[in-house]
Amino acid sequence: MAASEAIHRDRVVAVINGKGGVLKTTLTANIGGLLAHSGYHVLLVDLDPQGNLAEDLGYTETSTDDEGAALARGLIVGGDIEVVKDVRPNLDVLPGGTKLEEATAALVARASRDAVGAKLALASILSPLTSEYDLVLIDCPPGDETLQTAAVAAASWALVPTKTDASSLKGLYAVAKRLESVLDINPDLDLLGVVLAGVSTSATTVKKRARTAISEAFDDDAVVFEAAVRHSEATAEATRARGLLVHELDNVVRTGPKWYEIRRGEAKPQSLAPQSSSSVADDLMAVAQELVQRVTAAESEAETA
Repeated sequence: MAASEAIHRDRVVAVINGKGGVLKTTLTANIGGLLAHSGYHVLLVDLDPQGNLAEDLGYTETSTDDEGAALARGLIVGGDIEVVKDVRPNLDVLPGGTKLEEATAALVARASRDAVGAKLALASILSPLTSEYDLVLIDCPPGDETLQTAAVAAASWALVPTKTDASSLKGLYAVAKRLESVLDINPDLDLLGVVLAGVSTSATTVKKRARTAISEAFDDDAVVFEAAVRHSEATAEATRARGLLVHELDNVVRTGPKWYEIRRGEAKPQSLAPQSSSSVADDLMAVAQELVQRVTAAESEAETA
């Protein structure tokens, strides 16, 4: 697919930040899972050679997990690509993993003779699929510039999760440059927003300073999501250990034995079921709802322009 005009990017969102550990995969998996649970048809694209989306969704080392082989093949040679259907009801996946390192090498080589084609490699294979979904979320790798560029070239929006520390905030300028690098072939790419993740509920001053820094980085006061995701190491460990999304873990906690039943010896305590999962589940639901609101508002604005 040579012409960028022929590429369909409707409701494709690249979840991107050049820094690791800012909850990109957590947001991708849980926003996708929550919206699928709400009735949206969602596709998750794991563009990370680490393949951590498999852990969040619980398909590591199963027949579903091809370690990115199908996606890498599509990036290298093009053509149709089959997605893995119904990892959850309404939730499909293009798995990632170590095989994507081969795709990076191939795209770097291709860029020397066909820079535009290399940038549009992911867009070309996703374009025939987008009409089947209400939302497509791309989980971008933290350090692979080639795959990051392919992701934003394939997206209509970028969603940027960040923590509030200085190092994470400094990395936002690199994200802004990455978005600018594909505007020649994807002029309609826009920033959907920045989500504060892994935050302390008590760090009001830190969050205010982070919001100011983010607004300056993107020259936009409205860029920061109102919803934020609080820090909970216990919830993060429990979800990946069980292969559950946060709202699924929260359901386990809510339907589990009560403290008085455990004290009476009528039930045993649940393992890996932190009470904090309820708060984090609420945060993620708020982010998912705000994402839909922002997408809907942007589409309405575009229609009336």
